[in-house]
Amino acid sequence: MSTDNINGGCASARSFTVQLLAGRFFIVFSTLMILGFIGAAYIFGLYSGDIKTSLGYDQTTLNLLSFFKDLGTYVSVHAGLLMEVAPPWVVLSVGGVVNFFGYFMIWLAVTNKISRPPVWLMCLYITIGANSLGFANTGGLVPCVQNFPENRGVVIGILKSYLGIGGAIMTQFYHALYGDNSNTSGVILIISWLPAAVSLLFAFSIRVLDVAGRNIKRDKKFFSDVLCMSLGLAGFIMVMIIVQKQVEFSKASYSGTFAVIIVLLILPIFLVFREEYAIWKNKLANASNTLTELKIVPENHISPAKNQAIATNSSPEHVESAWNKDVFRPPAKGENHSILQATFSVDMQILFLATICGIGGNLTTIDNLGQIGTSLGYPKKSISAFVSLISIWQFLGRVMGGLISERLLDKYKWPRPACLSIVLFVSCIPHLLIAFNAPYGLYVASVIMGFCFGAEWTYLFTIISELFGLKHYGTLYNYGSLAAPLGSFIFNVRIAGHLYDREGLRQLKALGLTRKHGEELHCYGVKCYQLAYLIITAATFVTALVSLILVARTRKFYKGDIYKRYQKKDSASTNVTLRGYSGKEDDEMN
Repeated sequence: MSTDNINGGCASARSFTVQLLAGRFFIVFSTLMILGFIGAAYIFGLYSGDIKTSLGYDQTTLNLLSFFKDLGTYVSVHAGLLMEVAPPWVVLSVGGVVNFFGYFMIWLAVTNKISRPPVWLMCLYITIGANSLGFANTGGLVPCVQNFPENRGVVIGILKSYLGIGGAIMTQFYHALYGDNSNTSGVILIISWLPAAVSLLFAFSIRVLDVAGRNIKRDKKFFSDVLCMSLGLAGFIMVMIIVQKQVEFSKASYSGTFAVIIVLLILPIFLVFREEYAIWKNKLANASNTLTELKIVPENHISPAKNQAIATNSSPEHVESAWNKDVFRPPAKGENHSILQATFSVDMQILFLATICGIGGNLTTIDNLGQIGTSLGYPKKSISAFVSLISIWQFLGRVMGGLISERLLDKYKWPRPACLSIVLFVSCIPHLLIAFNAPYGLYVASVIMGFCFGAEWTYLFTIISELFGLKHYGTLYNYGSLAAPLGSFIFNVRIAGHLYDREGLRQLKALGLTRKHGEELHCYGVKCYQLAYLIITAATFVTALVSLILVARTRKFYKGDIYKRYQKKDSASTNVTLRGYSGKEDDEMN
């Protein structure tokens, strides 16, 4: 073999590697990895008992802490505003840093390695740590939606599903390290460093691309295959949860289980290679007549976006246009709204209410899962199973919710808000199961509630992208989740926590006892949460009725072709603009 052939092969391999690592499909894979390890906010019930015991909190104080966790998780408008003027890797890097700091400080407090912090400082720590989820969502998911605008329902569903399954992955990792050790403070240490490490590892591979001439059919096949692999991963974890409940697992067995989970988690990399290799072969076949062109240019030479998915632009004109438009004269549904136009629209206000009551009620269950299980007489091992079940069914809700609504929209022009209304009605069922302590009710409630919770998020973020456009999606995406901590405060702190403590004090008084200052307060029996969940059920049902107004308002819009503007591309060429590369690798291929 001649030296020229060897050098040419090396240059081609190097150029293909650059294409693979900088392509749209690897961006999806990187986002899957980040979101698969950032689900710490959804396993609060697993380690909340240690916080309560070690720091001597009553339930109201613990629920206040969980509220600030939700506040940090869902109030991330600042991440969206940062996304308006900075590339995604900056957003993701900031998220990794705040994740480590917040949860590491909590671990130090719980393990008594630092003096006991006041409640307000613990609330600050958990707010900072949980805020990493907003940075990960904004820096990872938003660019993927902008890179695949025609498949946004499925894209959001699959990517958000990994947030749901992330809690189960972290739980299995904890068992792999600690076995069945009942001291769950080790979970806090894991969620401090592992998500931060993964975010920083993949942050620099995520960017917004200006891509013309996409093969939409191949994109759909890619996401369908990713979905199949994701379902395989969720199915395996589900089976292991059931087996681990029936059989005593050793630490080595947990380690083997986690090793299989990691293999299943990274399998989509083969799909990335397949898609980029197909593009590569097509590029080589048409190199002579330039029917297909891969153009890699520096970041400061990005062309005006034929694809309206490009939202990250740090120019003053762009930032000004995000705000300075007639607030009360918005464009038609589906066109790019300014931030204020979207904020003050009736459609956004209805979505805001749905988030307060629908998602707020489900968050109350997630955050109180440990205390609900204990009050109803479930063993500690079952509580761990509930946490994992919610994670798995959140995963299925997010991914199947997106897939089902996408199919209904494509085939029957079924408005996506109608799917949201159905899920809100179904959410009333798990609340009633908890309120009346039905036999095995918490198991069934974990499944139904997890599915509905996941589907609600997918519908919320997809509807926002469809009604208000993608230009300022990074900010509007985060605005849509602002109502979640408000719902958590109302239902979790002011209702569930207050009524739990009132019943706990009543039980102590009935026994002729009094609670000492700083002593953990317990409550046992169905009365601990019954009234709270009857209130949550009523609020969710009313919200579901109100959401039907949004269905009526958007019915005509969804009857049309809502993705038409993204499909008007020049079919004679495929132009891919990659931000931050010099283009030398493309020259070396020849």
